[in-house]
Amino acid sequence: MRFTSTPRGARLARRLVSHRLNEWGHPYTTPVNETLTLITAELTANAVRHGHVPGRDFHVQLTLVEDIVRIEVTDTRAERQPPAYPAATDALSESGRGLLLVAALADDWGVRPRPAAPGKTAWAELQAQPKGHPVTHRVALEPTDLDLLLATASLLRDDLGSRPGDASCGGRRP
Repeated sequence: MRFTSTPRGARLARRLVSHRLNEWGHPYTTPVNETLTLITAELTANAVRHGHVPGRDFHVQLTLVEDIVRIEVTDTRAERQPPAYPAATDALSESGRGLLLVAALADDWGVRPRPAAPGKTAWAELQAQPKGHPVTHRVALEPTDLDLLLATASLLRDDLGSRPGDASCGGRRP
Protein backbone atom coordinates (compact mmCIF):
# COMPACT_ATOMS: atom_id res chain seq x y z
CA MET A 1 0.00 0.00 0.00
CA ARG A 2 1.05 3.59 -0.53
CA PHE A 3 0.95 6.20 2.26
CA THR A 4 1.64 9.91 2.44
CA SER A 5 5.06 10.67 3.82
CA THR A 6 3.68 12.26 6.99
CA PRO A 7 3.37 11.18 10.62
CA ARG A 8 -0.30 10.49 9.96
CA GLY A 9 0.63 8.23 7.02
CA ALA A 10 3.08 6.34 9.25
CA ARG A 11 0.42 5.91 11.94
CA LEU A 12 -2.14 4.67 9.41
CA ALA A 13 0.39 2.19 7.96
CA ARG A 14 1.13 0.84 11.43
CA ARG A 15 -2.56 0.42 12.22
CA LEU A 16 -3.36 -1.25 8.90
CA VAL A 17 -0.49 -3.73 9.38
CA SER A 18 -1.80 -4.60 12.84
CA HIS A 19 -5.31 -4.99 11.41
CA ARG A 20 -4.07 -7.26 8.58
CA LEU A 21 -2.10 -9.43 11.03
CA ASN A 22 -5.25 -9.79 13.12
CA GLU A 23 -7.11 -10.96 9.99
CA TRP A 24 -4.31 -13.46 9.26
CA GLY A 25 -4.68 -15.16 12.64
CA HIS A 26 -2.40 -13.06 14.84
CA PRO A 27 -4.78 -11.20 17.19
CA TYR A 28 -3.95 -7.66 18.29
CA THR A 29 -2.59 -8.61 21.72
CA THR A 30 -0.34 -11.46 20.58
CA PRO A 31 3.44 -11.05 20.64
CA VAL A 32 3.66 -11.43 16.85
CA ASN A 33 1.16 -8.63 16.20
CA GLU A 34 2.60 -6.31 18.83
CA THR A 35 6.21 -6.92 17.75
CA LEU A 36 5.59 -6.47 14.04
CA THR A 37 3.45 -3.39 14.71
CA LEU A 38 6.34 -1.85 16.65
CA ILE A 39 8.80 -2.74 13.89
CA THR A 40 6.41 -1.19 11.34
CA ALA A 41 6.14 1.95 13.46
CA GLU A 42 9.93 2.34 13.51
CA LEU A 43 10.44 1.66 9.80
CA THR A 44 7.61 3.95 8.71
CA ALA A 45 8.76 6.72 11.08
CA ASN A 46 12.22 6.47 9.50
CA ALA A 47 10.70 6.63 6.01
CA VAL A 48 8.87 9.83 6.99
CA ARG A 49 11.74 11.43 8.89
CA HIS A 50 14.78 10.38 6.85
CA GLY A 51 13.37 9.18 3.51
CA HIS A 52 10.90 11.97 2.79
CA VAL A 53 11.01 13.63 -0.61
CA PRO A 54 8.40 16.38 -1.04
CA GLY A 55 5.47 15.14 -3.10
CA ARG A 56 6.48 11.47 -2.83
CA ASP A 57 4.83 8.76 -0.77
CA PHE A 58 6.26 5.70 0.92
CA HIS A 59 5.10 2.12 0.28
CA VAL A 60 4.48 -0.74 2.70
CA GLN A 61 4.25 -4.39 1.76
CA LEU A 62 3.33 -7.08 4.26
CA THR A 63 3.91 -10.72 3.30
CA LEU A 64 3.27 -13.95 5.15
CA VAL A 65 4.92 -17.09 3.75
CA GLU A 66 4.74 -20.26 5.81
CA ASP A 67 5.77 -19.02 9.26
CA ILE A 68 7.70 -15.86 8.25
CA VAL A 69 6.08 -12.43 8.30
CA ARG A 70 7.98 -9.83 6.27
CA ILE A 71 7.41 -6.09 6.33
CA GLU A 72 8.97 -3.88 3.66
CA VAL A 73 8.92 -0.08 3.77
CA THR A 74 10.09 1.70 0.61
CA ASP A 75 10.86 5.41 0.36
CA THR A 76 12.18 7.50 -2.52
CA ARG A 77 15.32 8.99 -0.98
CA ALA A 78 18.39 7.08 -2.17
CA GLU A 79 21.14 9.28 -0.73
CA ARG A 80 20.15 8.79 2.93
CA GLN A 81 21.05 5.21 3.79
CA PRO A 82 20.71 3.80 7.31
CA PRO A 83 23.83 2.32 8.87
CA ALA A 84 24.47 -1.39 8.39
CA TYR A 85 24.66 -1.76 12.18
CA PRO A 86 22.70 0.64 14.37
CA ALA A 87 24.97 2.64 16.64
CA ALA A 88 24.37 2.90 20.36
CA THR A 89 22.90 6.25 21.35
CA ASP A 90 23.51 8.63 24.19
CA ALA A 91 21.27 7.76 27.16
CA LEU A 92 19.92 11.31 27.16
CA SER A 93 19.17 11.39 23.44
CA GLU A 94 15.49 11.58 22.48
CA SER A 95 15.95 9.80 19.15
CA GLY A 96 18.18 7.31 17.35
CA ARG A 97 16.88 4.08 18.85
CA GLY A 98 14.53 2.96 16.06
CA LEU A 99 16.93 0.67 14.22
CA LEU A 100 18.24 -0.67 17.54
CA LEU A 101 14.67 -1.75 18.32
CA VAL A 102 14.22 -3.27 14.86
CA ALA A 103 17.52 -5.16 15.19
CA ALA A 104 16.57 -6.41 18.66
CA LEU A 105 13.02 -7.47 17.77
CA ALA A 106 13.31 -8.83 14.22
CA ASP A 107 14.75 -12.22 13.37
CA ASP A 108 16.39 -10.61 10.35
CA TRP A 109 16.38 -7.14 8.81
CA GLY A 110 18.20 -5.05 6.27
CA VAL A 111 18.09 -2.38 3.59
CA ARG A 112 18.32 -2.78 -0.16
CA PRO A 113 18.18 -0.33 -3.07
CA ARG A 114 14.77 0.23 -4.60
CA PRO A 115 14.58 -1.63 -7.92
CA ALA A 116 14.08 0.49 -11.06
CA ALA A 117 13.66 3.79 -9.20
CA PRO A 118 15.48 6.02 -6.72
CA GLY A 119 15.09 5.06 -3.10
CA LYS A 120 15.54 2.17 -0.72
CA THR A 121 13.55 -0.56 0.97
CA ALA A 122 14.01 -1.32 4.66
CA TRP A 123 12.71 -4.75 5.56
CA ALA A 124 12.34 -6.96 8.61
CA GLU A 125 11.29 -10.56 9.11
CA LEU A 126 9.74 -12.25 12.10
CA GLN A 127 9.03 -15.93 12.76
CA ALA A 128 5.32 -16.36 13.35
CA GLN A 129 3.05 -19.32 13.80
CA PRO A 130 -0.61 -18.55 14.53
CA LYS A 131 -2.37 -20.73 17.04
CA GLY A 132 -5.26 -22.85 15.90
CA HIS A 133 -4.86 -23.10 12.11
CA PRO A 134 -2.17 -23.69 9.50
CA VAL A 135 -0.53 -20.82 7.64
CA THR A 136 -0.56 -20.54 3.88
CA HIS A 137 1.22 -18.14 1.53
CA ARG A 138 -0.48 -14.75 1.77
CA VAL A 139 0.31 -11.36 0.32
CA ALA A 140 -1.73 -8.31 1.19
CA LEU A 141 -3.78 -7.62 -1.92
CA GLU A 142 -4.08 -4.19 -3.45
CA PRO A 143 -7.24 -2.84 -1.86
CA THR A 144 -10.05 -1.46 -3.93
CA ASP A 145 -10.91 2.18 -3.39
CA LEU A 146 -13.94 1.11 -1.36
CA ASP A 147 -11.90 -1.28 0.82
CA LEU A 148 -9.32 1.42 1.53
CA LEU A 149 -12.00 4.01 2.25
CA LEU A 150 -13.81 1.72 4.69
CA ALA A 151 -10.61 0.66 6.48
CA THR A 152 -9.36 4.23 6.70
CA ALA A 153 -12.69 5.55 7.95
CA SER A 154 -12.78 2.84 10.63
CA LEU A 155 -9.22 3.54 11.76
CA LEU A 156 -9.70 7.30 11.77
CA ARG A 157 -12.86 6.91 13.84
CA ASP A 158 -10.72 5.05 16.39
CA ASP A 159 -8.37 8.06 16.49
CA LEU A 160 -11.17 10.28 17.78
CA GLY A 161 -11.10 8.46 21.10
CA SER A 162 -7.35 8.82 21.52
CA ARG A 163 -7.13 12.59 21.76
CA PRO A 164 -4.98 14.06 24.56
CA GLY A 165 -8.15 15.03 26.47
CA ASP A 166 -9.04 11.36 26.83
CA ALA A 167 -6.14 10.62 29.18
CA SER A 168 -8.49 9.27 31.85
CA CYS A 169 -8.93 6.12 29.76
CA GLY A 170 -5.26 5.72 28.91
CA GLY A 171 -5.85 7.04 25.42
CA ARG A 172 -8.57 4.47 24.74
CA ARG A 173 -12.31 4.77 24.71
CA PRO A 174 -14.10 3.18 27.67
